[in-house]
Amino acid sequence: MMQKTKTGAVLFDLDGTFADTAPDLGAALNHVRSLHQLPPLPLEVTRLQASHGSAGLLKLGFNVTPDSAEFPALREAFLAHYTAHICDHTTLFPGTAELITELEQRGLPWGIVTNKPQRFTLPLMQALGYASRAACLVSGDTCAHAKPNPAPMLHAAEIIGVPAQNCLYLGDDKRDMEAGNAAGMTSLIALYGYIDPMAKLDTWQAAGAIASPLALLQHINSGSGLS
Repeated sequence: MMQKTKTGAVLFDLDGTFADTAPDLGAALNHVRSLHQLPPLPLEVTRLQASHGSAGLLKLGFNVTPDSAEFPALREAFLAHYTAHICDHTTLFPGTAELITELEQRGLPWGIVTNKPQRFTLPLMQALGYASRAACLVSGDTCAHAKPNPAPMLHAAEIIGVPAQNCLYLGDDKRDMEAGNAAGMTSLIALYGYIDPMAKLDTWQAAGAIASPLALLQHINSGSGLS
């Protein structure tokens, strides 16, 4: 039985949890593919790799890895296009805006812990209009180690001033659960995110899962702990 813990803050992964960034990430990949006379890949295909950044998407689009000779040039072209079009079609997932408003009305601080580099995290959150509202923006290069290492999670808790065990973390990847659990946080799976249909969610050791952002409220109990 899970020990009940008072929720003092809520932290979110960014891509596939807080915002639907797949359209712009997929567009960046298809731009690079067009430079190589390759046809575009449909969004339903690129969407599954959106949480894995340029490396995952370039593996999908060109079957290359970071140690491939072609990778640096492909990545440079990908990131240049993404930088220029970082929020053309990116939106919050339905219900996220209402969830954030409710958290703020309850006096619960919230923040972002992502593996996305800071040079993309900040401009994107600014474009979405939430950078100044977040209690913390912890990116993949903020700490010496990124998720699944717990360092970013612990850093976020320190910034917010809430003990890690009182933080609830929502993410859509196994590494999110690993990082959250290692930091002592309550970790929940965002089922609406970029999850591979073949993923074995029962091996992620999450405290629970939600089908929509607003369902997170059912897991928050400021009086007696998590439901």
